[in-house]
Order: sequence, then structure tokens, then C-alpha cells
Amino acid sequence: MSAFHDVLFPLSVRLGARGGPERLTEIVELASGHEERNSPWAHSRRRWDAGPGVRSRDDLALLTAFFEARRGRLHAFRFRDPADHASCLPSGTPFAGDQLLGLGDGVRTRFALLKRYGTGESAYQRPIHLPVAENVLVAVNGSTVAFTLDDGEIVFDAPPADGAAVTAGFHFDVPVRFDTDRLEVSLDHFGAGLAASVPLVEVRWG
Repeated sequence: MSAFHDVLFPLSVRLGARGGPERLTEIVELASGHEERNSPWAHSRRRWDAGPGVRSRDDLALLTAFFEARRGRLHAFRFRDPADHASCLPSGTPFAGDQLLGLGDGVRTRFALLKRYGTGESAYQRPIHLPVAENVLVAVNGSTVAFTLDDGEIVFDAPPADGAAVTAGFHFDVPVRFDTDRLEVSLDHFGAGLAASVPLVEVRWG
């Protein structure tokens, strides 16, 4: 991916960020009063405001340095969503059986990482492009196995057997960029750092 810096947004600022997923829905109201709804996006996109995480002058200095090094909106980077950065529930610990990646067919050796939201046919399968490599665990039919990572895909030396369940557990980051080329900061009367708004937006991968 062009213009991507493989660095993580500062932890102390990230923890106060607010935001989440957004969708784009086009709605046409018919003469009958009924609606036709459609979405041109196959995948959601996430936005955050990291401004509330700036609570001190040190936070402000970290944010300013990070913003300058990314040249504002120019370069994307890693962001770890405080509320959603694991294959399991926030209170849990990832394990190799968390997410079903697919079934083996005796030929396929690559399986894309994903996180499933909801159940049944309406479930949304979110592609995971930036796993935290040291936290990824993979199993085939419940037994942990060796693998390599390649741009968000699990790669096996030998293909899993036909019908074998390939599962994984992991932590992950999101590719984002600043959604502004201007960082407005100030100091309150106690000398603490303040940043009114620090918008971040997820970028499409690939």
C-alpha cells in the first residue's frame, strides 16, 4: 500500500478517542411512499476523534510530533481501536478458535483473516489487514499449527485437508490517516494540553 507508515498512533492519546463504524446508504422514496435502499459500500469505514485523548502537554507533544512525521493527511498509519481490536469480546483473550476463516479443500494454502459481526446470513465479515503479528494464533480442526503471515493472510506450507476448519485468534490495528492538514492546539489555564478535534479516518487497503 502506498503512503503507509507502519507505526502505531500514540497509546496515551488513543485511549481517549471517540468513534466507530460508518456506512453509506442511499435511500430513494417512491411515489407510493415506499423506500428503496442501497449501499455502494461492501465494507464499513471507521472514523474517530482523538482530540479527547489529549490530556496533558506531554500528550500534546506526542500528537504534534506524530502529526508532523505523517505530514498531516499524506501518510496513513496504524490505529488500535480502544473498543474493538481483538477477534474476541473486549473482556476476553484471543485464542485460535475465535474466528472461522474457511474450510480446507486439500489445495488452498492461503486464508484471509476476518472478524465476523452478527450471526447467520446477515453476518458481516470484516477483512483484517493489519493483525498484530506476535498475537496471531491459528488452528486447523482445533489443533494449533504453524503458519506465516502475508498482508493479512494466513499461509500454510501444506494445504489443510478437505473440510478441515481453519480458525484464528488475534489482535489487530486499522489503517487510518489524519482527516485534516491542520492541527489546532492550545493550553488551558492549568497548563495542560488541549486539542479541540483530531479527526482520523480509515483508509481502504490494497
